[in-house]
Amino acid sequence: MEQRLDQAVSADGTVVAYASVGRGRPLVYVTGWLTHLRLSWELPAERALYESLAQGCRLVRYDRAGCGLSAAVDRPASLAFELEQLGAIAAALGEPFDLMGTSMGAPVAVAWAAAHPETVRRLVLYGGWVRGSDLSPPAVREHVLGLVESHWGLGSDVLTDIFAPDADPSFRAGAARYQRACSTAATARALLALSYELDVSDLVGQVAAPTLVVHRSGDRAAPVAQAEALAAGIDGARLVLLPGRSHLPYAGDRDELVRVVRRFLGLPVARRRADGLTVRQREVAELVSRGCTNREIAARLGIDERSAEGHVERIRLRLGFRSRAQIATWFSGQR
Repeated sequence: MEQRLDQAVSADGTVVAYASVGRGRPLVYVTGWLTHLRLSWELPAERALYESLAQGCRLVRYDRAGCGLSAAVDRPASLAFELEQLGAIAAALGEPFDLMGTSMGAPVAVAWAAAHPETVRRLVLYGGWVRGSDLSPPAVREHVLGLVESHWGLGSDVLTDIFAPDADPSFRAGAARYQRACSTAATARALLALSYELDVSDLVGQVAAPTLVVHRSGDRAAPVAQAEALAAGIDGARLVLLPGRSHLPYAGDRDELVRVVRRFLGLPVARRRADGLTVRQREVAELVSRGCTNREIAARLGIDERSAEGHVERIRLRLGFRSRAQIATWFSGQR
């Protein structure tokens, strides 16, 4: 898959960069905190999440103002501004869509679904909350905000440890660098402050779309009680708790998260073998066991090299391995 980049313009003239991948009915993905459409597509784990979600539909992501490919504007972060930017994407699509909000994007998605029920077919909320003020004690919030503002490098490292505690050191180091590349310290601080301020307790009861709330039971950034509050407040919402501590959707058991979301959206779900791998993943594992590089795997399977890299990363995470050598040894033993 290759993503297509475009721009939408909000009511106040803010230019919002967005990316589309796949074909079919739209699935608009409202991301958490910081994003960069181009750089995220180059991260194997994150790209693998988006490619998996986009099978059989059109996944649409966007960079909020001041992040990634969307320029900063002279306007403070707020829920109203978030909804205007999402509105620009909705206007560009011109048709109803499925809506998925992750982390900070979850309360934004709730607010949109409550205000524009005619646009949302189904709603998925991952790692979200009802009241940002309940995420952590005031003293902790002020400490983290001050750290991000005064020492963005250390602040991004600390937050990555909270967001992906189960990931290996290499993954966390890459995630921290990615955060710093997404925005300035000032923008990061403003958006993090907004995440603590968001409160949709008076809006959850107005959501009419069929809703799935997904959360990892040990999420360190958003307590599971907030997921329970979301599900309890939305009529008929289904709550699914997955094992793990990672807040980032592409960290931890990404494949199971994708399966739960796709099943709810009515999209085909790849069958797994007893070992937890899909048929395609078994093919990739076999080629790894033969010593093939990602480029050679891509050539043999008729996919691009980055997709091959994403498959290898998914296999490694699924089986709990740290290297290609372990994948090769495991597959040889299976035979």
